[in-house]
Amino acid sequence: MKGYVHVYTGNGKGKTTAALGLALRAAGAGLKVFIAQFVKGSTYGEHNALTKLSDSITVKQYGQGFFLDRKPGEEDIRAAKEGLAEVKDIMSSGNYDIVILDEADIATYYNLFSVEDLLDFMRSKPEKIEIIITGRMADPKIIEEADLVTEMKEIKHYYQKGVGARRGIEK
Repeated sequence: MKGYVHVYTGNGKGKTTAALGLALRAAGAGLKVFIAQFVKGSTYGEHNALTKLSDSITVKQYGQGFFLDRKPGEEDIRAAKEGLAEVKDIMSSGNYDIVILDEADIATYYNLFSVEDLLDFMRSKPEKIEIIITGRMADPKIIEEADLVTEMKEIKHYYQKGVGARRGIEK
């Protein structure tokens, strides 16, 4: 089966959720999935569920946590660059059918690694590997190179009414 490159981007909710849904479907079909989370650096509700599927789905974080209130530091940049290199080796290992780069678009936006680094990753994809890239603000070059692009568009969100992230729904 030929693998393709998906990009889930946009300012709406659901990019990571869509990627995790694909991972769940793949695991149910007997495929192996590696999920690399960039920027994120703490445990979320999905991690608890994914540990129950650890024979099919592996998750590793390559980040120090979100930095919306600060500029990314050298440690953030180092973790992301080393992570992308490690995931490239993992992708080439033949041990996984699907590789998800969660928040990789955000990583390029904040210059944790370059758009060219991500394009190089995409172009080095073995033919049978499926790659899913998530995150707001996908670079036009990434969109152009991808085979499938979905934009999540926010129409309305209860965050605007002051509702915080809820356990099991947003976190």
